Amino acid sequence: MVSLLDLAEITEQGVKFKAPHDGSEMLLTPEHSIQIQNCIGADIMMQLDDVVSSTTTGPRVEEAMHRTVRWLDRCLKANEREHDQALFPIVQGGLDEELRRKCAAELTNREVHGYAIGGLSGGEAKDDFWKMVAVSAASLPKNKSRYTMGIGFALDLVVCTALGSDMYDCVFPSRTARFGVALVPSGSINLKKSVYRKDFTALDDNCGCSTCKTYTKAYIHSIVTQETVACHLITIHNIAYQLNLMNTMRESIKQDKFPEFVQQFMKTQYPDKNYPQWAVDALQSVEITLLYT
Repeated sequence: MVSLLDLAEITEQGVKFKAPHDGSEMLLTPEHSIQIQNCIGADIMMQLDDVVSSTTTGPRVEEAMHRTVRWLDRCLKANEREHDQALFPIVQGGLDEELRRKCAAELTNREVHGYAIGGLSGGEAKDDFWKMVAVSAASLPKNKSRYTMGIGFALDLVVCTALGSDMYDCVFPSRTARFGVALVPSGSINLKKSVYRKDFTALDDNCGCSTCKTYTKAYIHSIVTQETVACHLITIHNIAYQLNLMNTMRESIKQDKFPEFVQQFMKTQYPDKNYPQWAVDALQSVEITLLYT
C-alpha cells in the first residue's frame, strides 16, 4: 500500500485505489481482502493493515496502528478457511517503540497462527530499523512464527534472525537481478562489468542452482544488457542463494551454533572487519560479538 499511497484514500471502510491509467476507483476492504486470499488458497494470508511510510511521525502513526487492530478483527470475522489457511496480523507503530508494544499486545489477544512485523524498510535509518524489529519481535510469542516484511538484503536477514524474526519476503533477489547483479557469499557481483568478459567460472562455485551448473560469468556478461533471459538466470541464482542462506542459518540454530555462523558470515562479507556500526550494535544487543582478528 505504501507504494500506492499517492493513488489511494484510506478511511475506516477500507482503501480506495485510483487506477493510474484511467482514474477508475476500487475499494479494498478488510473483508474483500480476505475473500480474495481465501479464493487464492494462500497458505499464509495477511490482514489488511493501515500502513504509513516508515518515516512518518505524529498522530497519523497512532491512528494507523489502532485502525490496523480494528481491521484485524474484521479480517478474522470474514475468514471462511481458518482451519487450513493461516492469517497473520501485522504489528504497526512506525518508529515509536511504545506504539509497537501496544499494537503487539492487542494482536496477541487474538487467536492467530503467527505474526508479521510491518511498516519498516521504507527509508528509515538502520539504527531505527533494527530497534523496531527488536522491540516488535520481543513483544510477540516465541512459540509462533514472526515474519518481518520487506527484508531482502543478506545482512538484514542475518541481523533480523538474530533479533528473533523467522520469515521474510522481498523483491530484492529479482529486482537486483534485472540490473545484472548476482548475490554471492562475499556480497554481490555486477555482471555488466568488463572484468567478467573472459571469466569462465560459475557465479558461485559452491552453488548448486541450475544457473551455476550450466552458465558461466562470461556467458551471462555477454547477454546481460541484451537478453531478458539474463535476468531470469540471475534471478534463479539469487533466490537459490537466499534459500541456502536461510537454510544454513536454520541448521546453525538447530545445532546451537548460530553466533559462530554470524561471525563467519560477517567476516566473509566484510574481510576488512569494517562492519556497519548499526549491525554491530544490533548483534551486541543479543550478545553476539563480532570477530576483529
